[in-house]
Formats: sequence, structure tokens, C-alpha cells
Amino acid sequence: MGHLLSKNGYRLKKRTRKLHHRKKKKRNCFLQLPCMLCFIVHSNSSGLDDDSDHLEAGANGSACRRNSITGIGLPGVGGVGIAAASKLAERYATLASPEDCSKYLLSPRELAIWEGQGRSLLAAVPAKLIPPPVLFRTAGVSVTVSIPVPVPVPGCTSDYTEMVCKRKCSEVQRCTPCKQPRCAFAAPDGGLDNGGVGGGGGEAASNSETGHCHLPLCPLPSSSSASSSSSSSASSSSSSPADGCCGPGLHADLPHSSDSSPCCLHPYDDCQARTSDAPDHSSINHLPSSILLKVLSHLTVKERCLCASLVCKYWRDLCLDFQFWKQIDLSGLQQVNDDLLVKIASRRQNVTEINISDCRGVHDHGVSSLASHCPGLQKYTAYRCKQLGDTSLSALATHCHLLVKVHVGNQDKLTDEALKKLGEHCSELKDIHLGQCYSITDEGMVALARGCPKLQRLYLQENKLVTDRSVRAVAEHCPELQFVGFMGCPVTSQGVIHLTALRNLNVLDLRHISELNNETVMEVVRKCRNLSSLNLCLNWSINDRCVEIIAKEGRSLKELYLVSCKITDHALIAIGQYSSTIETVDAGWCKDITDQGATQIAQSSKSLRYLGLMRCDKVNEETVERLVVQYPHIVFSTVMQDCKRTLERAYQMGWSPNTSNTS
Repeated sequence: MGHLLSKNGYRLKKRTRKLHHRKKKKRNCFLQLPCMLCFIVHSNSSGLDDDSDHLEAGANGSACRRNSITGIGLPGVGGVGIAAASKLAERYATLASPEDCSKYLLSPRELAIWEGQGRSLLAAVPAKLIPPPVLFRTAGVSVTVSIPVPVPVPGCTSDYTEMVCKRKCSEVQRCTPCKQPRCAFAAPDGGLDNGGVGGGGGEAASNSETGHCHLPLCPLPSSSSASSSSSSSASSSSSSPADGCCGPGLHADLPHSSDSSPCCLHPYDDCQARTSDAPDHSSINHLPSSILLKVLSHLTVKERCLCASLVCKYWRDLCLDFQFWKQIDLSGLQQVNDDLLVKIASRRQNVTEINISDCRGVHDHGVSSLASHCPGLQKYTAYRCKQLGDTSLSALATHCHLLVKVHVGNQDKLTDEALKKLGEHCSELKDIHLGQCYSITDEGMVALARGCPKLQRLYLQENKLVTDRSVRAVAEHCPELQFVGFMGCPVTSQGVIHLTALRNLNVLDLRHISELNNETVMEVVRKCRNLSSLNLCLNWSINDRCVEIIAKEGRSLKELYLVSCKITDHALIAIGQYSSTIETVDAGWCKDITDQGATQIAQSSKSLRYLGLMRCDKVNEETVERLVVQYPHIVFSTVMQDCKRTLERAYQMGWSPNTSNTS
């Protein structure tokens, strides 16, 4: 459609020209947005000039009047304008199409009448030409024309939407229109109290029918603010916000009244409108990437891959950061297969640690591919991967010369060939776990010990083909050993005695050694002065005399495990009497332990913190209850005490018997 207002109007004589013979001139529009009606400003309109002059004279005498229909102050509109408005309404009634609107010329003075009496004028316009309510902004005042719903006209709808037309003005800051609430204050007489003093009673009643007033969407500086600030009425209790959405000093020209407030214009609404378009810096994505990486590092690989990486592309990139793929823990994930390992190896060649324990879908091919692509691999863990054999471990030894940790417990197919490869290529190896690898023999263990002199931790369990020869080779070639375990291996005291050469030995696990005598154990304790933990469980040969020597000679000993050993109360009494360092004693399943031994060690030992009495049937539960009260710093382990502690932890975690029954 055409323009609503134009700066370059044409005179009446130019309207008779035949515009179709030449191209129409482009008019500079007052407004920036398209308008619904096509009214063109004419500088010398006839027919209503007299009324307009009369209206201007009346405006000089009532400059401070307000029109109660609009709800916003409109200077220069009084009773004279009503008569002129009726004439304008007659002209509106003759309009039948937008083309007729383009031929209808309206002077600026007539425009003031149209703005001031918008309801009366537009009520007479045909329904198809009625636009939504429009906000006009003049040079010094913000004027809102509120168009109430007239009497229903056939073919007319009552659902109007607002369309804002912004005037091009260099003095006004551009801003996004702020959404303001529509509201009104009920006057005592049942009308709407908007603070206006001008206008007739009928107009006020029509305004009350609308039930609301419009506030300017973007408050503009008021041209009358300077004059009103000097008047006595402007210094009354009325107030207007100094800071609108357009910045400081921009405010609406609200009516001044001593008994009413402005129409629901609250600074909080402006603040909310200002901040709604501002960037949201409270989002977690505004944190530095280093902090986000630290947060994501507390998640498991499964949580990062299946949850965090699906949040957004930024989080996906963070989850793919190289530092998360240095240490990869895939243990227990049955979805892991050779293809996944190949992809990881091809994309992340900086992997230094990987754990594929209990991954039944991984085979030698996948591990070999990983080894070939990740030469910097240092730690490899694969417990209970029975499908893996020598090929995978040999590939790791060949390509990953920096290996320092290899835990391959419970791999039945592993043989001496893999151990020979480790001894040949991995001289930096420090930690190896070969428990329940039943095919390993002394030949492989000797080759491993000779090739890995820096070995510090060695653990074997139930390796039935490992004998004293392996123990001797380890003791001779690996002087830096600190942790040694031969649980259930067919070694004897003749092999164990070689461990006395290990001056740095800290932890010794000799559980279930069939041929282990007391003299060998006592000699090891005497020679290994740094020994802090000794496990002699399931050795029926260990007696009270051996325990007494251990308590006397073990100057650094803190943990002593004697489950199912042939000891009595004298062993416990000796520990309490001779040892000042032992903190943990486990004497479970020792049938000859009685109340006397438990009481004596609790009374005499100054360092004891844990005493295991599980299934020591000669120890009464009443005695244990009394010891728990007398020595609260000691944890006594019996069936009843362990059950109580378990229930207590469950209660602390929120468990209750009722919820357990319902579930």
C-alpha cells in the first residue's frame, strides 16, 4: 500500500493531473515501516482550513489540556476539535477503497484533529479500512492513539494488533520497543482515572468501556517537560521514570495528578526489557574452556560420550579434547570391539593409558592396531580378557617401548612368548600383574626378570607352573622391587629366602604358601627393614613364636594379616606388648583366640586401630560390645559389628526398612 504520511505533499490542483501518463514521484515517508492507510499530507487543503485555523486558536488557549480518550496527554485538542472531527468523519465515510484514500489529502492541522479524536473519526470509516492501533511520534511528544472497539459492524473484526511506526528523527535513540503492560486505574465513579482533565463526559465513558490505556512502547523526551517542571502542578506527587528503554532522560509525558499514579510504568519492567536482549552471561558455556574441561574430567568415558557430548557442538568438541583421550577406561563396556579400538587408535594417537578389562568383544586384532598407532602407550590393563593371547601382548611390547604397567590377570592363553617379548623390548617396565595366567612358566618369568631390571611391583596368583626358580631370578635381577606377591604359587621357603636381598621391599604377600616355615618368615622380617605390610593368611605353619618375632623385629611393620593361622591369645598379647607400629591386625578364623587375647591387645597396644575377629567363636559378643565402648578408636570386626556398621552407612545414605519393603 502507499505511504501514511509524506513530507512533500501536492496541492489540490495537482490532484487533477493524469498520473498514469508519467511515473509517480517517490515520496519521502515520515515513517520507517509500512502503514495500513495511505493518507498523504497536503500543505494547502481546502474545505477544512477554516476549521483548522479555528482549532489552532483554541489550542493556544488550552495548551495543557489532555484528551481522556487516548489516556495520554494531547495538547491543543479541546471542544472546538469535536465539531471539526465530525466533518472529517463525514469525509471518512465516503472512502470505499485504498485508492480513495490516496486521493484524500489531509493537512498537518487536520492530522492533529485525527490524532486527538481518533476514536470518533475511525468509528465512521468502513470496516475494511480500519487498521490496527498505531503509535505516532511527533517531534516533542509521544502520542498513543488507543482505538477502542466500536459498535459491531458486519464484516468487521475486533481483534486488532499493534503496529509501531517509527518516525525518522536524529534526536531520538533507536531501540527495540519495550513491552509495557496495559492497565487502568478505576476511578471512584466507575470510570477510568488516567489523570486527564480535558475532554467531555461522554468521551470518558467511552474510554472506560475499553478497560485499558496504552503506554508508549519506547518513551521519548517530552517537549513540555521543561515548562511543566517550572509549574506548580509538575512539582506534585506525580512521577515518571527517568530511565526508559531508550536510556537516561527519555520518558513518557504522563499526566500529573496528586491522587493517581502513572499507568503501570515500573522501572523493573524497563530493566527486564533492557536485559532481555542482552547476551546471557550466566550460561555455563561462558566459562573458560579450561574450567569446563576440568568439570568434564570428573565424568566417565561413558558419561562424556553418551551424555555430555550430545548437549551441543561446543560440548562435543570439549569431550573430544585430547586430554580426555590420554587415559581411556573402557572396562566393563560390552559394546567395545575391535572396530572401536581401531577408530580410537587412528584418531587419538596420544593415548598413554587404556583399560579394557572385561571387554569380551576385543580381540588380538584390535589391541594390535591400538599398539601400532599409539607408540606412547604406557599403561595397559586387561583383566579377565580370556579371548586375548600372545599376539596382542607381543604387539604391545614391540610397538610400545615406554610401557611401565601391564596388568593382564586371568588370561588363560598367555604364554612365555609374550613375556619374552616384554623382557626384550620393555626395559622401562615397573609394574606387572600376571595372576591366574596358568600357562606361564619359569622360563618366561626368568626372561622377564632379566629384561626388566626396573621392576617394582610383581604379583602372581595361582600360577601353578611358577616355582622357586622364578623367585630367585626376580630377587637377583630386580633389586628395586617393592611389592611382591606369590599367592597360591608352588614356591617354598627355599625360594622365599631369596627375597631377603630386596632392601626396598615394602609389601610381601605370601598367602597360601604350602611349604613356608617360621624361620624363613622371621629372617625376611629381620632383613627387610622397610617392610610395612605382611600377609601370612592361610598358612597353618605360622605360630605364636613367629608372630612374637615379627612384632619385635618389624620396626616399620603396620599391617599384619594372620587369617586362619595357628595362633592363640599369646600372639595377640605379644603384638600389643612388643610392637609400637602395628595398626592393623586381622586374626579372623583363628579358633583359639578368646576374650583374653582380644582384651589384652586392646589394652596394651598404643598403635592398634583395627582388630579382625571374624569367626573367632571363642570371643563373646558381649566382650566385643564392651571393648567397642571402652576403646572407640579401635574398629573391632565381627559378624555383628560389621552388620551394624553396614546398617548405619545405609541409614546415612537414606535407606529405611519401609522403603526397602515397598521396593
